[in-house]
Amino acid sequence: MREKLQRFMAGRYGVDELSKFYFILTFVFLILSMITRVGIFYLLGIALLIYTYWRTFSKNISKRYEENQKYRTARYKIVAKWGLFKKHFAQRKEYRFFHCPTCKQKVRVPKGKGKICITCPKCRTEFVKRS
Repeated sequence: MREKLQRFMAGRYGVDELSKFYFILTFVFLILSMITRVGIFYLLGIALLIYTYWRTFSKNISKRYEENQKYRTARYKIVAKWGLFKKHFAQRKEYRFFHCPTCKQKVRVPKGKGKICITCPKCRTEFVKRS
């Protein structure tokens, strides 16, 4: 049985991170369709399930790899922005964040110091802000 499966999957792409994400999204759509009784969620879930299986059994490995890399890049950008947001949110009581008017570099200054002259570490532009 295992040998038959290995022969069948030979030269095929298989399951990757994007496929796993699509499987999870499929189940979310199907559960939403059961809860809300809205048919569009059911259709979306079934269509996504069919597409996910098609991707899994595809022999165009380079195209599937490229799709997965785009997904991973987009996911990384979202995770990185979320991490930066959490970091800034945790520091909101001690620091203020400003953007340099010239180069748009983000500058962190201590809060509660009144009107201060901020020097951008990147381009050395000085600008005055209230902290």
